[in-house]
Amino acid sequence: MTVPTEPVVVAVSGVKNSGKTTLITQMLPRLAAAGLRTAVIKHDGHRFLPEPTRTDTGRALAAGAWGAAIFDGETYKVVRRETVDETRLLSFFSDADLILLEGFKHSPWPKLELIREGNSQRPVCDPATLLALVTDLPIRLPGVPRVPFGDAAGATGIVLDYVYQGGGRHA
Repeated sequence: MTVPTEPVVVAVSGVKNSGKTTLITQMLPRLAAAGLRTAVIKHDGHRFLPEPTRTDTGRALAAGAWGAAIFDGETYKVVRRETVDETRLLSFFSDADLILLEGFKHSPWPKLELIREGNSQRPVCDPATLLALVTDLPIRLPGVPRVPFGDAAGATGIVLDYVYQGGGRHA
């Protein structure tokens, strides 16, 4: 199987507290074992503190810095104050094989939608964008595979199939 020449983008979507982060963190070791360099971009619907105020970079930002960066020779973090969306952030990971977007349920990106009993009752994503439903409810959509909730290996398999079948960056 050939790794794509540009990053494949897949969203992991669902309503709040549906298990998106848990599924992504369970999929990441499997994707790495398959040889994929995977990046994750998460949308936060609220403002967040990019750096704790007790850190040097946090203090610089609190004092009015437009941007700040920290690095240790192997990893780095850059914080900038500017309007941004996932399309701009995708460009930061142009050398990734796969980019998982956490959230983006109303976007045109291909996606896994999580529907968890006690949290949601029905899909909220456009069925035309779904690679699969990940659910513990007896929900079926024509032409959309269903993965049991908690089956990270099954969800990873769906994503790997999409990646290796030439899934693109198209939204």
